[in-house]
Amino acid sequence: MCRPIATYLLENRFPEEVVRLHRREKNRNQGNGVAHHCSTIAFYMANRLMTAELAEQLKDFPLYSQDGKQKDATCVCVFEIGLIRWYVLEGQPEGDDFTLFSIVVGMAETEYGYASVKEMEGITVDGSRYGLGTLRIRQVLNFKPCPLAEIQDRRLQDFLSRLYEE
Repeated sequence: MCRPIATYLLENRFPEEVVRLHRREKNRNQGNGVAHHCSTIAFYMANRLMTAELAEQLKDFPLYSQDGKQKDATCVCVFEIGLIRWYVLEGQPEGDDFTLFSIVVGMAETEYGYASVKEMEGITVDGSRYGLGTLRIRQVLNFKPCPLAEIQDRRLQDFLSRLYEE
């Protein structure tokens, strides 16, 4: 079985060594019937937004798993930059990236859409003119998964009402 990522980091090993050790354990376990269930350490070390914890949460919400749930769909996490919010409903790994399905509010139009974690990590806003430095998308850390109907965001609720209420 693979060791937790934190174990390697507490041992002060460099990321390259962590990846090498992870691959060695994975290869060792392939032939002995031990399922390799942990996520690729390299992916989580290289990705600022997609943490191992978030990937684990999203295992219960792969793409298309909440179709038809409307306001009862569970929002798994929220990402933000400025007044823009991504209310993430579903997600799954796609090659060396992660695809998320979310509702985006705070831009010209509120809409459902797919987003690449790699693309989201590349988004920056120069706020130096206002003394803010470079802004990047970040996860709202204190958010707890809940149905969309329970989220206190007027823009989100207005959008959902237009879609689902007659």
